[in-house]
Amino acid sequence: MAIPTFLEVMLPFVELTADGVEHQLQQTISDLADHFHLTDAERVQLLPSGFQATFTNRVAWASTHLRKAGLLERTGRGRFRITERGKAVLAERPTSITIAKLATFPEYQQFKSGAANKEPGGASVGGVSDDTVTPEEAIENMAASLRSSLAQELLERVKAAPPEFFERLVVDLLVAMGYGGSRADAGQAVGRTGDGGVDGIIKEDRLGLDVVYIQAKRWEKNVGGPEVREFAGSLDGHRATKGVVITTSGFTPDATSFVRAIGKRIVLIDGRQLADLMIDFGIGVSTVATYTLRRVDNDFFEPTLA
Repeated sequence: MAIPTFLEVMLPFVELTADGVEHQLQQTISDLADHFHLTDAERVQLLPSGFQATFTNRVAWASTHLRKAGLLERTGRGRFRITERGKAVLAERPTSITIAKLATFPEYQQFKSGAANKEPGGASVGGVSDDTVTPEEAIENMAASLRSSLAQELLERVKAAPPEFFERLVVDLLVAMGYGGSRADAGQAVGRTGDGGVDGIIKEDRLGLDVVYIQAKRWEKNVGGPEVREFAGSLDGHRATKGVVITTSGFTPDATSFVRAIGKRIVLIDGRQLADLMIDFGIGVSTVATYTLRRVDNDFFEPTLA
C-alpha cells in the first residue's frame, strides 16, 4: 500500500491513545506503521530533501493538528495523551477525522487563522488543505518541480549552443567538481575538438596523481554500445583505467550493460544527469532566493539538569 496521508493517520492515531495513558511519539510512529502494515522500505522512505522519513513527517504533523484541536495534550518532550475532548470524538465512532471536524473547535480555528498564507501544493504554513500534504512536503514538492523545469531548460540551452560552448561547459563543470587542478590546466587538457564534442584527459586531483579520460557528445540520438566500446578501447591506448562519457542525450541499454560488464571504471552521464550536476555545482545557474526552515529547539526549553 501507499504511505497513508496526514489525514488518514489522524483517526488511528487518536485510537491508539484511547487508553488514557501517556504515549511517546517515536513508539506511536512505530505502532502506526504496524497498523498500516507498512513495509520496511515504506517506513524509511525519505522526503525529497532526504532529512526525514515521509511517514514520520506525516505522523508528526497529525500530532500537531490533533493537539491544536485539543484532542491530544502534550505531557512532556515527545510525550502526549488523549484529552476528554479526544475521548468524546472517539465516542462518536467516526470513520475518519477530517479538517472540517477539527475546525469545529475554536482553538483549531485560531491555529488555522494564523496560517492564512498558502504554500504551493495546497498546504498552508500551519494547515493542510484537501491535497493532504504536510508543509514540508508541499515546499519540497514545489522545489523538485522547479528543479525539474530548470534542468529541462538548461539542457535545451546546452543543445542549442555551439560545440565550443559545450567544450567550455565540460571544463567548467569538471573543475567545479574538483577535477583538473586550475581552470587553465583543465583548459589545456580538455578541448580537442572531435565529432561535435570534446575528447581529452583531465587530472583526477590537483596533484595530477591520476587522470580521467573524457569524451563528450552533444547528440540528439542516444549514445550506443559501439561508441562506448570505441571509447573503452581508446583507454587502453592511453594506458588509462578511468573514463567519463558525457552526452546531452542518453545511452542505449547496450551501452549501459557493456559498462557494467567490463573491468574499467567508466561513468556514463546523460543529459538529465548533466543538467543536475550543473545545478548542484552552480554552472550556468544563479541563486534567486534561499529559504531556511526552522523548528522549536526542545533542548532550549527543557534543559537537562546538571
